[in-house]
Amino acid sequence: MKSLRTLVVVHSDLLPPASLEGHSDKEIAEWRTEYDVIGALKKAGHTVQPLGVLDSLTELRIALLEWRPDVVFNLLEEFNGIVTYDQHVVAFLELMSQPYTGCNPRGLLLARDKVLCKQLLAFHRIPTPQFAVFRRGERFHLPRRLRLPLFVKSATEDASLGIAQASVVDDAHKLRERVQFMHEQIKSDALVEEYIEGRELYVGVLGNERLSRLPVWEMEFGSLPESLPAIATRKVKWDRAYQQKYGITTREARELPPLLLARIDRLARRIYRALHLSGYARIDFRLKADGSLYVLEANPNPNLEQTEDFAASAQAGGVGYGKLLERIVRLGMAYRAEWRNYG
Repeated sequence: MKSLRTLVVVHSDLLPPASLEGHSDKEIAEWRTEYDVIGALKKAGHTVQPLGVLDSLTELRIALLEWRPDVVFNLLEEFNGIVTYDQHVVAFLELMSQPYTGCNPRGLLLARDKVLCKQLLAFHRIPTPQFAVFRRGERFHLPRRLRLPLFVKSATEDASLGIAQASVVDDAHKLRERVQFMHEQIKSDALVEEYIEGRELYVGVLGNERLSRLPVWEMEFGSLPESLPAIATRKVKWDRAYQQKYGITTREARELPPLLLARIDRLARRIYRALHLSGYARIDFRLKADGSLYVLEANPNPNLEQTEDFAASAQAGGVGYGKLLERIVRLGMAYRAEWRNYG
């Protein structure tokens, strides 16, 4: 690929330094993704300009008009602290007729709204756990169709915010307490779904119209006590000391029969298309011991840190980190946004 003028848009607090030298592991962990992406793009020969965005698009507009990037590499996961507002930043890029990487606004809207996402999956008869929404300010009522144990999470937040061992409940009293926690502490509606015990699988997908699947990845819960539910809590996903204590890791999924792999492949593609995703995404599944497969959620624009699941699964499939970012850039340049029809 020829050298491109690449504007890398990040959260203003996550602008990385030029070097890791002199920074603690804790500091580096905060902006490692941004550092890895910017470094790899520069190594590939692109002219890279990072830009921090917090609660205003003024600086972004100026950069687009004055620097005229060939592509925006979008690493924003929120706007002004609101996760569901990242779609509006991408919509702004489309209004500016600016090519960008990652998912389009409609796909972000449908996937980020976990309730709407579940409703769409159910409409398309894609297997997903039975669910109910407990909205803030409404009277608590446990629907009869839900069978215990249940899993309680935010209807909008991501990165496992608010998810802990207490998120799996086995009676109505604990459910009420966890729903109240979600309402009061996370400031979110609660999405409650039947807890599916089994293997946790992550499936990376790349593409716009034509899709390709990365090798299936799996969360290994190591020596986590059997008394605790095997779920991807915030500590399991992000606390390095906790991971090392229990031997928690992710790796390529083993012993998946060919027919099951084919079913995973078909479902991942159906989900990607049903949610109008583009660029790249990760689909999260649960696989029960009897072979039943359930989709938990879809994650557009997943973490691109070089050692994290998405990049690691691409590496296992023969696509190194630099090549992965190049593919993401090419997909962004090729995405047929509406403005292209009126050029």
